[in-house]
Amino acid sequence: MARTFEELVAEAETVPVDGWDFSWLDGRATEQRPSWGYQRTMGEHLARASAALDIQTGGGEVLAGVPKLPALMVATESWPPNVAKATELLHPLGAVVVADPDEPPLPFADAAFDLVTSRHPATVWWSEIARVLRPGGTYLAQHVGPASVFELVEYFLGPQPEEIRRRRHPDDERREAEAAGLQVLDLRLESLRTEFFDIGAVIYFLRKVIWMVPGFTVDRYRDRLRELDEKIRAEGPFVAHSTRFLIEARKPA
Repeated sequence: MARTFEELVAEAETVPVDGWDFSWLDGRATEQRPSWGYQRTMGEHLARASAALDIQTGGGEVLAGVPKLPALMVATESWPPNVAKATELLHPLGAVVVADPDEPPLPFADAAFDLVTSRHPATVWWSEIARVLRPGGTYLAQHVGPASVFELVEYFLGPQPEEIRRRRHPDDERREAEAAGLQVLDLRLESLRTEFFDIGAVIYFLRKVIWMVPGFTVDRYRDRLRELDEKIRAEGPFVAHSTRFLIEARKPA
């Protein structure tokens, strides 16, 4: 690794982090993909839908990559830079982007959609998902699972209590979905190897995925970052494990 710690930090501190495109990490970090292929599975469902909603669409990158959108396609997003990016990307494809604060209620009428999708939602309001689904409609999503990338989280924050490590557990999500009146048809959890090859990749990731280490800044964690930089140079990539689960639920007809 020829570049210095300070050079890697300076680059990663200034690169834009809007949208949900992680291509800047190509060659600098890797993450296994879940076996179910969410974008492909999402595309298959969208091809059969007549009216669909993609919640927390980010910059619209995942939705824009499916082969065919339904006649009525709406996406929501809360972060203004992502709203602008998703609008630019999705409007030419015929999808409408709605700025929404990710708090209930969703700005749609009851039974407005026969399909609701979401990839890595930060919040999941099951009663609202059930409300906007038509009878017989489906929710299909890939959620971040419990203790995802916690090797990295705990490197900076220290050991986390069990109640924090268990958050977003698929068993809890199943119970909440069923409490909202949905029938869970499919629920699959996988642990996926993630590697960071340089300290710049770590900084970029923590700047972009802001809930991993709340309040993260380079200045605040410079000493730990320098130690991690030395560890990567001496021992190779920093290895963590992300968790993902696929959930498919139906509103009874």
